[in-house]
Amino acid sequence: MAEAVKTTPYIGRSLRRREDYKLLTGKGRYVDDIKLPGTLYLAILRTPHAHARVTGIDLSAARATAGVRLALAGADLSGKIDNIKPNWVIPGTVVPNRPVVAVDRVRFVGECVALVVAETHEAAYDALELIDVAYETLPVVVDEEAAIAAGAPQLHENIPNNITTYFKTGGGDYVAAARQADQVLRFRLVNNRLIPTCLETRAILAAPGVDGGVTIYLPSQVPHMHRRWIAETAGTPEHLLRVVAPDIGGGFGAKMHLYPEELLCAWLAHVLKSPVKWWESRSESHQATSHGRAHTELIEVAFRNDGRILGMKVETLGNVGAYLSNMASGGPTMSVSYATGTYKIENFEAVAKVILTNTVPVDAYRGYGRPEAAYIAERTIEAVARHLDLDPVAVRRINFVSPSDFPYRPYGSRSVIYDSGNYQGCLDKAGAAFDYTGRREEQQRLRAAGRYRGIGVAAYTEMCGMAPSRRLAANGFDRGGWESARVAIDSSGHATLYSGSMSQGHGHATALAQIAADVLQMPVENIDVAQGDTKQVQAGHGTFNSGRRIRCPRLCRPHCREGEKDCSADDGGRRSGHRL
Repeated sequence: MAEAVKTTPYIGRSLRRREDYKLLTGKGRYVDDIKLPGTLYLAILRTPHAHARVTGIDLSAARATAGVRLALAGADLSGKIDNIKPNWVIPGTVVPNRPVVAVDRVRFVGECVALVVAETHEAAYDALELIDVAYETLPVVVDEEAAIAAGAPQLHENIPNNITTYFKTGGGDYVAAARQADQVLRFRLVNNRLIPTCLETRAILAAPGVDGGVTIYLPSQVPHMHRRWIAETAGTPEHLLRVVAPDIGGGFGAKMHLYPEELLCAWLAHVLKSPVKWWESRSESHQATSHGRAHTELIEVAFRNDGRILGMKVETLGNVGAYLSNMASGGPTMSVSYATGTYKIENFEAVAKVILTNTVPVDAYRGYGRPEAAYIAERTIEAVARHLDLDPVAVRRINFVSPSDFPYRPYGSRSVIYDSGNYQGCLDKAGAAFDYTGRREEQQRLRAAGRYRGIGVAAYTEMCGMAPSRRLAANGFDRGGWESARVAIDSSGHATLYSGSMSQGHGHATALAQIAADVLQMPVENIDVAQGDTKQVQAGHGTFNSGRRIRCPRLCRPHCREGEKDCSADDGGRRSGHRL
């Protein structure tokens, strides 16, 4: 009998990434590289005021400029494009109205007040200079604590105290834990606002088709979701919209939200029957693209003198800017849900307030809600260790959730479950690899010699990816927690994998081809990966602001329940990490 041929699996093998050559050699294809005949150019006039009434707009000079096709204010779009709506609305949230172009009031520096469409990019921006806008300035509030203080300026009539969402969670009895504690420590943390700065700023090219449809070239992390949002808001049926996402010059959350410019380009292309292009300058990007973080945390922690934490109390003030962007209400509420981190803190009391201010809207960026939660947990552990003058690693050890506790529900939560983990083991390996004891000794010797060297310690756990659709819906998230893929094999035996996810430099085309090669038992060179085109890929939810877990390849749904249990098939999912 002939010996069976042994092949090395592609999964786990080191391969040269197939995406890199074109990007490293300048052959990438970005939105601005796409040139269409007859393209018109959109320019946006942005307000210089953080808060003001718009008392008048004179567009006559702009409209009379050579090459200008349109000059419009917010009132001209009334009834034509709907208000921009968020897609993650925590139950109980009050949503403020956000017009695509401000009509009678502006609420942050950079908000759109008028637009020009012209035959050249230069003519469009020259015409902006001729638009005369009269403002009546109003009191401004940019700080989340000041925004909820008595007498603060109110941004929207339907949002009293500027609080859109009041979310409460916790378990146990914090008051009793504080009574039993040796000490109670109170402190304030600031998780500063940040501005996503992508290599390629946002850009859009919308082109009308002969069938009444529109093709939108957009560096989107979520092409299918963008198609749906634009259809719902701009009034074009979804089947007449095609979204094509070429190469993306950075995203990590900033390019997974619905912005006014996307709606305007799609609507203008349909109305003018010509391609319409817009791209933002770097300074414009900092005013118009969503920001991240912007939290203030008020923390109280009760503990024993040996470092054991008995209870924790958190108030998160989440500054989400002037309006609720797509996922704005989810970040502050998620951060308090995971604020105990890797630590067994059974008595926990937390509240999150989602607060409006006269600033650029804040939305998901780099793991939205989870890094903020880790920041709360780790700064709390560090505060206790420093207050007691104990080693921060020792304080972490005494408070870690132990392996025997898994599956573990932090503070008895009904909605959060940690399926598995060995935090002590991970810390032991990290400490040994770093030579923690030796480095601490070296630190003391250096300090005696006048040299100061810091040693940082952090431990975290986070949900990576999204929960089942039913659970997302219960939390106000109106898109599913699934992804799609389809494989087509042609007559030559060549395969194409169509994936609803969207790469931002993750190496999807290489990794997905490796998986398919092993499953199909064919050379990886014979497999192509197609992404980022709603006409080619049947459905998808895209790639968010953090990683996603690949779902269990086994048909183990009968063994799982609403994503809260691991697969019970074979190894119970413990070693494989499979979850449904």
